[in-house]
Amino acid sequence: MAAPSALSLHPSGSAGRRGPLKAGTGAGRACAGNGASPDAGSSPGGAGLVRWRTSRSLAMEAAAAEQGACPAGAEAEPGPEPPAHRLSAAELDRELDSRSELIDDKEFDIPQVDTPPTLESILNETDDEEESFILEDPFLLNIDNTDTHSYDTSSVASSDSGDRTHLKRKKKIPDSLSLHGSVIRLSLLKGISAQIVSAADKVDAGLPTAIAASNLIAVGTSHGLALIFDQNQALRLCLGSTAVGAQYGAISALSINNDCSRLLCGFAKGQITMWDLASGKLLRSITDAHPPGTAILHIKFTDDPTLAICNDSGGSVFELSFKRVMGVRTCESRCLFSGSKGEVCCIEPLHAKVELRDHPITQYSLLAMASLTKILVIGLKPSLKVWMTFPYGRMDPSSVPLLAWHFVAVQNSVNPMLAFCRGDVVHFLLVKRDDTGAIHVTKQRQLHLHYDLINFTWINSRTAVLLDSVEKLHVIDRQTQEELETIEISEVQLVYNSSHFKSLATGGNVSEALALVGEKACYQSINSCGGQIFYLGTKSVHVITLRSWRERVDHLLKQERLTDALTLAWSFYEGKAKAVVGLSGDTSKRKAVIADRMVEIILHYADRTLKKCPDQGKIQVMEQHFQDVVPVIVDYCLLLQRTDLLFNQIYDKMSENSVAKGIFLECLEPYILSDKLMGITAQVMKDLLLHFQDKNRLENLEACIVHMDITSLDIQQVVLLCWENRLYDAMIYVYNSGMNDFISPMEKLFKVIVPPLNAGKSLTDEQVVMGNKLLVYISCCLAGRAYPLGDIPEDLVPLVKNQVFEFLIRLHSTEGSVDEEVYPHVRTLLHFDTREFLNVLALTFEDFKNDKQAVEYQQRIVDILLKVMVENSDFTPSQVGCLFTFLARQLAKPNNTLFVNRTLFDQVLEFLCSPDDDSRHSERQQVLLELLQAGGIVQFEESRLIQMAEKAEFYQICEFMYERQLRYDKIIGCYLRDPVRKEEVFNYIHNILSMPGYSVEEKQSVWQKALEHIEELLLLSPCKAADLVAIHFSEQIESIITNLQDQFLLFQFLRSLLDPREGINQDLIHLPPCITEQFVELLCQYSPDQVLETLKVLEYCRLEETIQITQKHQLHEASSYLLEKKGDIHGAFLVMLERLQSKLLMLTQDDEKNLGSAGLPLLENIEDTLMKTIALCRRNSHNLDQQQREALWFPLLEAMMSPQKLSGSSQCQYSESLKSLTMQVLNNMAAFIALPLILQRILQDPVYGKGKLGEIQGLVLGMLDTFNYEQTLLETTTNLLNHDLHWSLCNLRASVTRGLTPKQDYCCICLQQYKRRQETGDEIIVFSCGHLYHSLCLLSKECGTVTKGLMRWMCYKCNSSNKGGKLSENISELKKGIGASLAQTSSESVLDPQQIQAFDQLCRLNRGTSRLALLTELSRGHGGEKHGLLSISHSDLATSSVFQNENFQLHLVPPPLAED
Repeated sequence: MAAPSALSLHPSGSAGRRGPLKAGTGAGRACAGNGASPDAGSSPGGAGLVRWRTSRSLAMEAAAAEQGACPAGAEAEPGPEPPAHRLSAAELDRELDSRSELIDDKEFDIPQVDTPPTLESILNETDDEEESFILEDPFLLNIDNTDTHSYDTSSVASSDSGDRTHLKRKKKIPDSLSLHGSVIRLSLLKGISAQIVSAADKVDAGLPTAIAASNLIAVGTSHGLALIFDQNQALRLCLGSTAVGAQYGAISALSINNDCSRLLCGFAKGQITMWDLASGKLLRSITDAHPPGTAILHIKFTDDPTLAICNDSGGSVFELSFKRVMGVRTCESRCLFSGSKGEVCCIEPLHAKVELRDHPITQYSLLAMASLTKILVIGLKPSLKVWMTFPYGRMDPSSVPLLAWHFVAVQNSVNPMLAFCRGDVVHFLLVKRDDTGAIHVTKQRQLHLHYDLINFTWINSRTAVLLDSVEKLHVIDRQTQEELETIEISEVQLVYNSSHFKSLATGGNVSEALALVGEKACYQSINSCGGQIFYLGTKSVHVITLRSWRERVDHLLKQERLTDALTLAWSFYEGKAKAVVGLSGDTSKRKAVIADRMVEIILHYADRTLKKCPDQGKIQVMEQHFQDVVPVIVDYCLLLQRTDLLFNQIYDKMSENSVAKGIFLECLEPYILSDKLMGITAQVMKDLLLHFQDKNRLENLEACIVHMDITSLDIQQVVLLCWENRLYDAMIYVYNSGMNDFISPMEKLFKVIVPPLNAGKSLTDEQVVMGNKLLVYISCCLAGRAYPLGDIPEDLVPLVKNQVFEFLIRLHSTEGSVDEEVYPHVRTLLHFDTREFLNVLALTFEDFKNDKQAVEYQQRIVDILLKVMVENSDFTPSQVGCLFTFLARQLAKPNNTLFVNRTLFDQVLEFLCSPDDDSRHSERQQVLLELLQAGGIVQFEESRLIQMAEKAEFYQICEFMYERQLRYDKIIGCYLRDPVRKEEVFNYIHNILSMPGYSVEEKQSVWQKALEHIEELLLLSPCKAADLVAIHFSEQIESIITNLQDQFLLFQFLRSLLDPREGINQDLIHLPPCITEQFVELLCQYSPDQVLETLKVLEYCRLEETIQITQKHQLHEASSYLLEKKGDIHGAFLVMLERLQSKLLMLTQDDEKNLGSAGLPLLENIEDTLMKTIALCRRNSHNLDQQQREALWFPLLEAMMSPQKLSGSSQCQYSESLKSLTMQVLNNMAAFIALPLILQRILQDPVYGKGKLGEIQGLVLGMLDTFNYEQTLLETTTNLLNHDLHWSLCNLRASVTRGLTPKQDYCCICLQQYKRRQETGDEIIVFSCGHLYHSLCLLSKECGTVTKGLMRWMCYKCNSSNKGGKLSENISELKKGIGASLAQTSSESVLDPQQIQAFDQLCRLNRGTSRLALLTELSRGHGGEKHGLLSISHSDLATSSVFQNENFQLHLVPPPLAED
């Protein structure tokens, strides 16, 4: 439905169009154009120029640092008549560039609805204050349940859940001042403030009530005057008069248009006046733009100077259209929002700066309105249209709704953003226009606060200033949501608009909700313009501006916070600072300006540090003083890359104090080690070396030297220092880099390690470290790398390699003695660490190019190695083996050019396999194995090698050789003879026989060999051998058993083979029963205790033969078990009974001998046998008839009672124990034998027949009690089940027949009011849960299906929110025709989905385990028994029992009294 063209509220409540309104009573002359000045004619309410002034000095008193009312800086508004132009490309690039490093705002689009809500539908909506409007569609914005984009930050809270007062109490504001400095400056406008006070005194202007700022500042007063000040704080005009003020009341709202030519004043009694700011003349006095008796809360010009918006205390919003017809000024009013449908208390039209006036979105003239329950964004042009509705959800009714527009750059485009909040959450909505002309609203991430807001104002596109309810200002960066600064402004004594919201001037005829919001309302006391925010106090006007970057740094310097000042300046330098003002130009220019300022601060910092150094006291105090400061200076000099400043001016200053100088030098160390500081001057370098030497920090000194530029070092001083203090890394570095000498360091290191090695002494830890350094150094030189860091210059690499090789292969050292052995350097390195030295050579050989000189070098060094090691006996087998392994690897290479005499390998083989002593057996074997694996096998004759290996018992060598020859069967013998690896033979045989890759012949030979050695394998591990036999030798088991002579070994083998508990798969073996019986026979001999347990798990055995074996060995329990298994229950019982009677007889005999406590073990044995006998009777009684049961239980009872009768129960010392055991028999048999039969049998006994019933009195009484209890339990259970069934059916019937009460009057899917839908065939579906839907909407969500000609419906919201996925399951069941019902007595008894839902709800009301479930659980194990029959359940119920549930609770009540 199209929006009505004009709606307004007359006092009668009817809507209609207003006629033209005359502006005052005086006649006016037509003016050309909108901004032309009127003639001199004015109404009685007009105002002339002000005739009183304050002193000029007072007006001009605001200091230059306190910027006045005029806009200043980068954010300044243009003058009244600048030419309109688009935002320049440079400005846009700068705006976007400044945001490029920030996090992209996460956002999601609000989907477009098919039929947007019209103004009429919004006017007719009811705003229920008790239960605020909640948006049901999860895609639409909802503060409470769809905010998936809130983020934790360091300065603001990120959760709006829970107790808000609790949150406000706990959360604290971090001190961000040290990070950002002072971001804003709060200044008092002294001239304006003084003149406001003066006006109140001299012309009775009253107290200030409202402020508006543009190129002029307008202040409204409580007596109806408007004071106009210029940019110099001079009073330009005083508009209105106290007489008119008495008639109209206080000025409650002000607005200045864009070109600063018109002022609109709204009054507390509802009138509106328009003034010409050039001449001070009254142009219009409007009295009927809105319903009478309501105050003007807001009056706002739009960007169109002929259009304004007003909001009154009735909560209505009106559009005012100013026209001139035939020279007469008129004003037309139309109602945009009616207060009767929801009170609007805040309005904000979108204003664009001059450079953004051509932005495509400005043509819509957007207006944001905030009621007490929702936010609306509407477009006034080209026709009235609602673009967005957003409900708040529940919140504190006293919190103030706030709105603020600003153009921001997001995702490479500039668009308006609306900030709105109420309470402690700020929402940001980005408004965009697409190519089709539609407006899209996307939600940015929310800002969660720990305080309630009463004002939100943008100071620029990235920074907002928030005022909380305790009058604290918070400066917030929008993108990072970081709080930059907090300022207390209670000194301003802010003016509040409470009286206008309560409409006290017209009798207070406003709602309680609006009056409550008005308690904290200060809309008209805060106004922003051009990057400045004005705050109106009761006696003053203050202004807030952003400080420039230089001011912020200087502000910290004034407080002597130099470290913070440098930190802030560096954040400007890096471009990471927030709310930056005053930096322009490209990045390099900005950095140069900031760097110059930082240098000034650093120099000032150094001077101040030296001046403030404590002259007296401990040296630690002075050190701490400089350690707090000097590292900061060094850090920032290096960050700015100003080493010239650091090593000249700063170092000269620090050198004045010895402590400061020392701290300065130590600060350089981490930068040197990280290679961030290379160009140190020679003087500083010299001082650094001396300082570390004095402090005895030689390791630090060495680490620094190897990172320094050699040109800054005094080489002679450093070499001497390094040699004296054994700083070998530094010494090598200086020799290499400073003198290109690579040989002298090696000579010096050799001198240290040669003497102890020649003397055969063990090396000290320090000498071992030096030897390792020597090896690493040689490796680096031969690989072309510098030691310890970097690379040798490429032109020196061949020369260095040659020099090092020539040095290593020298025949004699330069200072060697006469008796020195040849090749001392190679010999020394081989003695020090043979393996590592040969690894160095191997790596070097890898790098050699295959030229003639390289080949000669390789052959020569190999010859020298062989000469040194083979001709000397002072090398260990391991060292010799390392050499020949090295040689074998080199010889095995495809491009090998080395030659080694084969006889040398034979000598090595003899040396390793025929030692003089038997020591180092495993070492020698391992060395030979490595040699063979490295390719040395080609150097030997294989048969001789095997012969020598077997002789030396090198079984791994034998295995290696046999494997090469594919003689796998021989390897089994190697394993069996090797004491270390015996156990591995089983895996080896299994792998050969089961893995692919071996021929049939090879597998057969291994199989045969394993069979030959089967007895050895069994002795080694019967379990593993049985496993092997079961898998690979199942056909030979009988022959293996026949050939085994050792009976105990046979027993172990059969147990491993046949007992399933040993883990062998029984399906693999198929043995005749005689084998199993043989195993049982052996088991009875060697382990009689395990016979019964083994019989229970044995799968194949003949019962008759096995029974004979167990009876032969007198294993009664095993025999009983087998008889029971056979089915001979009576026979099994007799075996156990005979065992029990024999033990009872022994107990009686012991009692006669009076053995005392010696009979206790026997008594325990009797109890154990009795329990097993009772268990046997219980297991089988339910399958027997009455006579057979009696044949079991009565002999057992007689057996237990006979000892008592024979020995005289009163004197027997075990009488109590026996009586207790007898009671157990009686209790158990009572479940199977009728009570009269038991009593009759007892009374027939001659002993009890003579009247000795005292001993069984307890038994009889116990039986009667059990009977009474079970009867009561049965009656109670029946009553409870009947009661539960009746109650459940009553509730179900009431639920499905009850009248339905909808929770709301709109569809929960499309959110449209149900009566607004006009589609044919559309019905209204109401569910018992209270949700209401259109039938077409339900069908679109697949919540309806046809069953047997009837439409069945399910509630979409309940089924989609509860137990996700349940809806789809129910629907699929319905579509399959599976109807859920309580009892399907006929085809019509199927419940429809609504009834199923009602039944589910009923079930949820009665959570917990039902009585029926409990009874079912209790009766699960004994459903078929009679006479209170009990039996042991064979199934474990622990996993599924309701009693195992951790939430299970049983509430017991006494049984009902039985009726007579």
